[in-house]
Amino acid sequence: MLEKLLLPENHAIAILIKDHDRVKDLFDRFESSHSAAEQEKIISQALIELKVHAEIEEEIFYPAIRKQVANDLMNEADEEHHLARVLIAELDQKGLAGDHRHAKFTVLAESVRHHIKEEESEMLPKAKRLDLDFEALGRRMLQRKNDLKRNGIPDDAEHAMVAGVNGRDDTPAARARGGSSRIRKTRKRTATHSGRRLKKSVSANSPKRSRRQNNRTARAA
Repeated sequence: MLEKLLLPENHAIAILIKDHDRVKDLFDRFESSHSAAEQEKIISQALIELKVHAEIEEEIFYPAIRKQVANDLMNEADEEHHLARVLIAELDQKGLAGDHRHAKFTVLAESVRHHIKEEESEMLPKAKRLDLDFEALGRRMLQRKNDLKRNGIPDDAEHAMVAGVNGRDDTPAARARGGSSRIRKTRKRTATHSGRRLKKSVSANSPKRSRRQNNRTARAA
């Protein structure tokens, strides 16, 4: 904690840690809130913070440190960002409400907390030892943050992917919204088809059918 306080305010790592603290606070407030309206407000705030944070990391910070930091750490961070972006895109979709929306946000919070823990315990300490002008990097990051908040955050590939399936891939929520009836219909069709095949198989091997086949064989002889 002391090391965080010693970093200049516009140091790139200090900016990222401040972002981390802000979203963790939003997650804590969401979990302690008992007001649906307040929780929705927190979700909206958190999604904006996470999208802006991901943009400045992926556009500016990660490229600056990638070659000098362990490749597996950077690859894991990329994949964790991808998973978070998918959940964010699903939360941005209209029509997901109630318990499943809150459950999805809770899963997002757990994933982001894990990502933050790994970044602050492994990636950022290694990055801090690099011979980089972190204050110049930080100024670029702050400028980009301001641009994104002023002009809007562009949709990413994960938003396009989620929009493409239009929620059809969100199976737990789909089942809760009535998808179970579709599942029952599918099972019924499968059972009917299996029953027909079984009936045909039993008929083919029945004693009566066997006698008819034997009689025809005998006449032919």
